[in-house]
Amino acid sequence: MRRSVAYPLTALAAVGSTLFVASPASAHGYVSSPPSRQALCAKGTVSGCGPIQWEPQSVEGPKGLRNCHGGNAQFAELSNKNRNWPATNVGKTATFNWVITARHRTANWQYFIGGTRVASFAGNNQMPGTVVAHKVDLSRFSGRQTVLAVWNIGDTANAFYNCVDVNIGGGSGGTARPPAGPKPTGEPPTKPTTRPSTGPSTGAPAQPRPPAAGTEWKAWQTYRAGDVVTYQGKKYRCRQAHQSIRSWEPSQFTLALWLPL
Repeated sequence: MRRSVAYPLTALAAVGSTLFVASPASAHGYVSSPPSRQALCAKGTVSGCGPIQWEPQSVEGPKGLRNCHGGNAQFAELSNKNRNWPATNVGKTATFNWVITARHRTANWQYFIGGTRVASFAGNNQMPGTVVAHKVDLSRFSGRQTVLAVWNIGDTANAFYNCVDVNIGGGSGGTARPPAGPKPTGEPPTKPTTRPSTGPSTGAPAQPRPPAAGTEWKAWQTYRAGDVVTYQGKKYRCRQAHQSIRSWEPSQFTLALWLPL
């Protein structure tokens, strides 16, 4: 009798262990403004970026790296220094806005220029909101610089990496300079019909008008609480203001951002 009980318990423990190990971290996010390199690729401002144009939120790698692609070979173009990455004009301080497409407990957020850490913000192992903003002091630097923004996850060994090209002291208008020289080859993704918001940073361009009620959901659209959209034949009401991206469709974020009607 004792043997017949022991075997099922052992099997159940083995299954439970397998399920725990196989469960992946679900965090994803990227810097939307000033636009990170992956944001520029996703918006179609820079073409020929490879698969990152479809998933700007996915540059994940082990903690402690100091590159733009998080050690992912498929995203290596983000670390290509020969690309004419547009730089955004900022003042001596700049507000970096993250779009969090999948929330996860956070150790901290760090910002680097070269080998120098210029800012760190504690995460307290808490879940962040869908939008996170950090005001960073850049006064020790001037001219064109690349800021490496890092989101260190609290309960995994991984982090998310973003490189943001800025022109420090060039003003706070947030307008990216077009790349010099010939435009890189490659088929660009479909461009948004409205200019996406740059978030709450000082001097950001005016927000586009909210879409008419019942219009089809689109990526790179600013939605406000109460907006109603249609997606795959169903209607949803926006619960929280945000800027939409591909892979952040209403059906994927039901209840978090959208309420089905």
